Amino acid sequence: MTSAAAGDTRPSRSAVRHPLRAYRPKALAGGARGRAARGRSERAERADAARRDPARAGGPRVRATALLLSALVLATAASGCGPGATGPAAAPRDSPAANRVEPLTGVGAPRLPVTVRSADGKRVTVRAADRIVPLSGSLSEIVFTLGLGDRVAARDITATFAQAKRLPVVTRGHDVSAESVLSLRPDLVLAETTTGPAEALEQIHDAGVPVLVVDPAKGLTDVGPRIEAVADALGVPAAGKRLTVRSEQRIAAVRKAVPAHADRPRVAFLYLRGSASVYLIGGADSGATSLLAAAGAVDAGADSGLRKDFTALTTEALAKAAPDAILVMTKGLDSVGGVDGLVRLPGVAQTPAGTARRVVSIEDGVLLNYGPRTDQVLKSLVAQLYGETE
Repeated sequence: MTSAAAGDTRPSRSAVRHPLRAYRPKALAGGARGRAARGRSERAERADAARRDPARAGGPRVRATALLLSALVLATAASGCGPGATGPAAAPRDSPAANRVEPLTGVGAPRLPVTVRSADGKRVTVRAADRIVPLSGSLSEIVFTLGLGDRVAARDITATFAQAKRLPVVTRGHDVSAESVLSLRPDLVLAETTTGPAEALEQIHDAGVPVLVVDPAKGLTDVGPRIEAVADALGVPAAGKRLTVRSEQRIAAVRKAVPAHADRPRVAFLYLRGSASVYLIGGADSGATSLLAAAGAVDAGADSGLRKDFTALTTEALAKAAPDAILVMTKGLDSVGGVDGLVRLPGVAQTPAGTARRVVSIEDGVLLNYGPRTDQVLKSLVAQLYGETE
């Protein structure tokens, strides 16, 4: 997060590409097209330089950008979203399955080569999957759960589960470092359509590394398609189908166990970064609506008419949403001083949720992944929302 966000907390879709990703200043997020316009020849030269000496590749502009990103990392490390922290945070009490993934067994070696269609419209041929670099926590979780974690060479900063914690991080403040990726000699990079900057992915592609782009997760219906897209690209389609069935069956079991209640509780999803003075309420595009519906709840922000992903948190917005409970990410809650600090935010204490201090907290790195651990996220949400412990 940048402290500049404190002046105007209305995020654009390019700024908040996903709740688990930090703000990217417009100067960095929007400059990719201009730099890319210098032509493929310069990118090819940088790609060659990256293979020879990743630390020097990219020229003075890229190095200057890296310095700026480093400054942002230092400035925002205390915000709780932790671009400066390359290791996982201490596991919160609500961490699904002690913050571990549960890999399939008996998967076998990938059957390659395969050619698959990427979400960016390209056809990608994967000839090897010995050194995989997934560029989101959700994609890392899928690869590890498919039983191929020993082939992962690096991680994105949002991959915070236990099995990935020793891997090198190839993102700077949530932006991909092409030099860091290329230095690890990957044979496959997995990205999402929200992964950026675009120039970094172009540089990786121009270096001859296959880049598979996967559509981002928006709800429960994305769990199976994302798993199978990754499994197909890795040459283990049967494992993808097994994991899809397992994941969907477990989600269904949790939904069936949601306790009966007379009224569907209204739950507001708040995105909080106290050190950066960023306080947002989720709307219909936040990604939380599907999860809340599965827990038998109503997304209070979306139901109150908020159509965007996130809107600045105001007393008026909270009054209109009238939440019975508030859903937050664990680091976000910590960044405002816990529940005591949360209820001191304008308007929170006046809501039914604030009066009852009814707050649901789930780890940042898994809340909206919509992957193999979504059943555990849903179970934690249900347990905290209704007080069930089973």
